[in-house]
Amino acid sequence: MTRALVTGGAGFLGSHLCERLLGRGWEVVAMDNLVTGDLRNLEHLRGEPRFHFVRHDVSAPIPFSGALQAVFHFASPASPVDYVRIPIETMKVGSYGTHNCLELAQARQARFLLASTSEVYGDPEVHPQREDYFGHVNPNGPRSVYDEAKRYAEAATMAYHRSCGVDTRIVRIFNTYGPRMRLDDGRVLPSLVSCALAGRPLTVHGNGAQTRSFCYVDDLIEGVLRLFDSDEPTPVNIGNPREMTILHFAETVQRLMGTHLPIQFTPLPQDDPRQRQPDISKARRLLGWEPRVDLEEGLRRSLDDFKRRQAEAAA
Repeated sequence: MTRALVTGGAGFLGSHLCERLLGRGWEVVAMDNLVTGDLRNLEHLRGEPRFHFVRHDVSAPIPFSGALQAVFHFASPASPVDYVRIPIETMKVGSYGTHNCLELAQARQARFLLASTSEVYGDPEVHPQREDYFGHVNPNGPRSVYDEAKRYAEAATMAYHRSCGVDTRIVRIFNTYGPRMRLDDGRVLPSLVSCALAGRPLTVHGNGAQTRSFCYVDDLIEGVLRLFDSDEPTPVNIGNPREMTILHFAETVQRLMGTHLPIQFTPLPQDDPRQRQPDISKARRLLGWEPRVDLEEGLRRSLDDFKRRQAEAAA
């Protein structure tokens, strides 16, 4: 039986990954310090004998015994409200945490997959973004603790691959949405939904002309697993190439929720990317992957989950 460690396993993406790996018949150890993760994301996996949870911060050496064939390093705050609130912890999990995971993978001869991000491209001057674009990142701004931590993590991963022979993969994840996102995590969809459910104007930064590309979580995890199964050690973009303005996205959420609340514009955060769209030619060619879930269908599933969790919290 394949045994996998998923760091950040109680997070939004990590919990979905744990679920899919168990569906493959694997044994899964989810590791999380619960700073931004939530055990409720894993509640449905309790009682599964092949699933184990360990509360631990991977910025410290990782206690792990027994066989190990796969390490998925997904631990990190992933929202501006989090990495501005805990900047040092964000830097540590991207640096020390990545180093500790790579050391563990090397010691156990396990395949290692790093969850990197489209934020390595910064506020891009090349559009759409291809993996061979080196990015346009402010190394001193408030977002740099996340952007540069992920850039360092990629460099460390490739160094272990080249110098130590570690079997590595790097996925650059673009904006992803779906069930189990935190309502207070500050990203665009939870922010819009939180406002709508509270009866407040929907908040949009700037004038809403900045663009993003939104990928449903099931599609994203499928891409991650195809990359893990491949022989490709260099970074691969996984995201939805359908680009849209934030204003259009907000209006779509507004329509699907059946609300007529106004849209309120607020100042644009420092270094907020003006555009974001993945070039997924590499993923199509090497992995045979592209997103399948339509935006409106994905949003309906997500909105149902948000409403259910809000009702449970109110009860």
